Amino acid sequence: MPNDFNQQVIDEFRANKGRVGGYFEGARLILLTTTGARTGRPHTTPVGYLPDGADRVLVIASAGGAPSHPAWFHNLLANPQVTVESGAFTYEARAVVLDGEERDLAFARAVEADPGWAQYQEKTRRVIPVVALHEIAQDGPPNINASSMGEAVKVVHDAFRRELALIREEMAKGGATLGAQLRVNCLTFCAGLHNHHTGEDVGLFPFLADRHPEFAPTLARLGEEHQRIAALVEDLRLAVTADHPDPATARGEVERLTAELEAHLTYEEEQLLPVLGAA
Repeated sequence: MPNDFNQQVIDEFRANKGRVGGYFEGARLILLTTTGARTGRPHTTPVGYLPDGADRVLVIASAGGAPSHPAWFHNLLANPQVTVESGAFTYEARAVVLDGEERDLAFARAVEADPGWAQYQEKTRRVIPVVALHEIAQDGPPNINASSMGEAVKVVHDAFRRELALIREEMAKGGATLGAQLRVNCLTFCAGLHNHHTGEDVGLFPFLADRHPEFAPTLARLGEEHQRIAALVEDLRLAVTADHPDPATARGEVERLTAELEAHLTYEEEQLLPVLGAA
């Protein structure tokens, strides 16, 4: 993409915590910052990604089927440590180029989810690389793109809402089978939601209970809702990992989870954001 177009997307992405319109509207998008192989300067590029578990995402160096690899790919070959902005979070990651069967299976999943990847491969003689970005663990809480605890809660909630909306849309477009990448999307979402609720249970909620004893009934209700949502998450996990997963069953579990989760997120925001925002 031209630099001026990229910069418009970057600015919109950062201003709206990961939400963009136009060409990338409705796409899974991250900002990838690499170190220039020749210059040593940081370069930020919007790239599409594939969920691939709780601690890594996949990016594809398609360059629209161009004959040469994109500049960001050459950069991360020279300097594998990169910065990833997801909208809600910013974190350091280690880039690993997949090869052999692992690359082929990942690319096949991508093509199954979006045939456009196959069209890019057909346009070029090079084998389009697939790169795993492994999040580098850090001490302390995650780096959320927010200026207050209240905003942090809302930003993370909205990220879950967007991802769940994408999964529902993918489910609706699906046919008689449940695609491999769609199953991975569901499992990644489930893992992320589990980690978020665990963090609230052991961090945020005790923090609030200590400083605001009057919130005890609210926090008790939120804890109970976490347990109900965990059960729905497990039902969805079982539905998509069955030997022959049924799309209708999976869609039903996604709808059940959506209804419960949206009510939970709305209630939590109504109750906690006023005090967290003030803090």
